[in-house]
Amino acid sequence: MKKIEILPINTVFNNENKNFLDYKAICIFAAIGFFLDDDTYYIDHKTLKPATNYQIINNEIVDSKQYFHWNYNPRDISLKQATDEFTELFESIVKEQIAGRKVILPLSGGLDSRTQAAALKNIGADVNAYSYSFLNGHDETRYSQKIAEVCNFPFKKFTIQSGYLWNCIDRLAEINQCYSEFTHPRQMAFIDEYMQMGDVFCLGHMGDLLFGDLGVPDDLTFEKQVEVVLKKIIKKGGQELAESLWFEWSLEGNFMDYLRGRVVKLLGEIDIPHSANARIRAFKSMYWVPRWTSVNLSVFENVKPIVLPYYDNRMCEFICTIPEKHLAGRQIQIEYLKLRAPKLAAIMWQDQRPFNLNNYYFNKFPYNLPFRVIDKARRSFSKNPTIQRNWELQFIGKDNKLQLEDRILHNSEFSKFISPNLVGGFYQKFLNEDSVKYAHSVSTLLTLSLFSNLKK
Repeated sequence: MKKIEILPINTVFNNENKNFLDYKAICIFAAIGFFLDDDTYYIDHKTLKPATNYQIINNEIVDSKQYFHWNYNPRDISLKQATDEFTELFESIVKEQIAGRKVILPLSGGLDSRTQAAALKNIGADVNAYSYSFLNGHDETRYSQKIAEVCNFPFKKFTIQSGYLWNCIDRLAEINQCYSEFTHPRQMAFIDEYMQMGDVFCLGHMGDLLFGDLGVPDDLTFEKQVEVVLKKIIKKGGQELAESLWFEWSLEGNFMDYLRGRVVKLLGEIDIPHSANARIRAFKSMYWVPRWTSVNLSVFENVKPIVLPYYDNRMCEFICTIPEKHLAGRQIQIEYLKLRAPKLAAIMWQDQRPFNLNNYYFNKFPYNLPFRVIDKARRSFSKNPTIQRNWELQFIGKDNKLQLEDRILHNSEFSKFISPNLVGGFYQKFLNEDSVKYAHSVSTLLTLSLFSNLKK
């Protein structure tokens, strides 16, 4: 019996057959940045689905049964009771997962890693923490370092340098098998630095999805839920690239009709009729997290074992019982930190600068006006443009341009897969029209170029 977790850390495939490319699936990958449901690059090569037990004999699936269905059965409990239950569950999961090992803790200015820091501090764990920021970007390490100082964790900060990707892109392709764009796993920049920092990574992925709302009315109609999902998953420029590939490969029908039909089917199978937020959260948990978030966990796992408290099956079961009104605005995590780590709660919250967890509700006019004026002036007078996105460090500049062009314009295997005219057209749009809109397209084409070499 093979059990696939509700939120699987690793992708498990049904077989090793890779005979026929699935061009429709690749078009969806181009549009949204991940493969949908059990799709892969190949028609005869599928993933095993989350929350399912499989009986496999001689590498053949003979039976399967889903053991968990995302649901929404909220209990009549207070925010305090929900927070108390979360506290007990979360800290017990963290303690159980790390099992006395020395922890490597990535920190950020958000809530998920901060809750982990609090839990690890409260259970007396041995922790080495680190954080990174972009060269000429917003310095996220200033929040992380303060969190580490409060917890008395040794701390190391890194700076993501321009062009780091080209030194590790072939290794990254081997690690994630081109199931994710290469500009997202920023941890590749320091992959060899982590070896001496500890025994196990403790990662905060999924906390924001489970313990936040999706920002839609709970009575949103199913048709509008579909549109919300499509808007959330389709990347800038992604639809245009997918439609161009669909046309080039002479696929039947219309790409958006195909994608919408897939989303309608998958969303409709989630039996949560009375909460749009819970249903959309379930969709993202079932199809986005395993096929996008989890893919790049392989980078961490290539160095050391990993644990993820928010991925635990008990956390998924717990969240299905919590009223949406307590999840809105990240209330449970905020209350947890105020209760269990008040000094951490007093540190600035990056998403609500310059406020913290005790006064973030003042992040509105006129209370935030002085900060906004000063911040704008600082950026205006800076000699270097502020780096906000990882691709800016990898695709912009003379040296990066040469490396990128070599990979996407001068790869003979890639030219057999996707026509140079299509690739060159999107690259020129990136250079001359709208780099923000077409960055995803170029990054995807770069990923597909590396895939064309893997599949030889």
